[in-house]
Amino acid sequence: MNSIFRLLLPLLLANNIQAQDTFTCIPLGVKGGIDESNLSSYMLGVKGSQQYICLDAGTLHAGLQKAAAKGIFKQDAATVLKQNIKGYCISHPHLDHLAGLIINSPDDTSKYIYGLPHCLNIIKDKYFSWKSWANFGDAGEQPALGKYHYVELAAKETEAANTGLHIKAYALSHVNPYESTAFLVRHNDSYVLYLGDTGADEVEKSTRLQQLWQAVAPIIRAHQLKGIFIEVSYPDEQPSNKLFGHLTPALLMKEMQQLGNLAGKESIAGLPVVITHIKPSGNNEATIYRQLTEQNKLQLKLIFPEQATPFDL
Repeated sequence: MNSIFRLLLPLLLANNIQAQDTFTCIPLGVKGGIDESNLSSYMLGVKGSQQYICLDAGTLHAGLQKAAAKGIFKQDAATVLKQNIKGYCISHPHLDHLAGLIINSPDDTSKYIYGLPHCLNIIKDKYFSWKSWANFGDAGEQPALGKYHYVELAAKETEAANTGLHIKAYALSHVNPYESTAFLVRHNDSYVLYLGDTGADEVEKSTRLQQLWQAVAPIIRAHQLKGIFIEVSYPDEQPSNKLFGHLTPALLMKEMQQLGNLAGKESIAGLPVVITHIKPSGNNEATIYRQLTEQNKLQLKLIFPEQATPFDL
């Protein structure tokens, strides 16, 4: 019995460690427009930690205030912004993913902005430029105030300072040839995948989602992927020539089918899929909820996040 226990102990310990390597997400904004107080921004950290990165930053202050009012933080909103958010992963430089970072920059503290070179260059040239806003970055138009430090993400992982998280970036197509980004975030042996705005490969005439699915399929088979954040901006009735680099329920499920073909359908059954960037015009939200639920043949665990309502992955 003792010898069997000694053989099983490393496996038991490994499984226990992996179970603890879960993530906490606090949505600061979840919509794809029109409400400027509720745009794409997700605080992500290791469960039990008080150190976060923001996956996009369309809304910061309004979301932090709502979360603080609900008692989610021990500190006030301004303190959380300054002390607990350690960096920003910006998927692409559209204002609904960036405006909160720009507007809050005068009151923010020194931290990092992570992104692909194309995205960071636009932030430097178009936003943190003295022509449009003070340059709080450490590069670009002079004088550069140096509050924010740009970190270009490459093929290898980059450590997100003071969070215990590691980030790897993959290019997405968002109205081809323009780019968005998927961030694969790791803590020990656990992962979360966050996609900024993206069109489907069949619409964008691209292979970037296919390449991303090939990259993450092994960690899904190993049951190390805790969840996928992915956008569904429009209901299925939206014409394909008016998607503007976004997904519908049917297009999302086709992409999930491609992922299932690579990872194994049994591996993605029950996989948490967080639906982001719904455009709240008209009856879009209710229609998208219904269409996704009806088409969920893969038995994904669909999560519809709400602003200032935390959840764990």
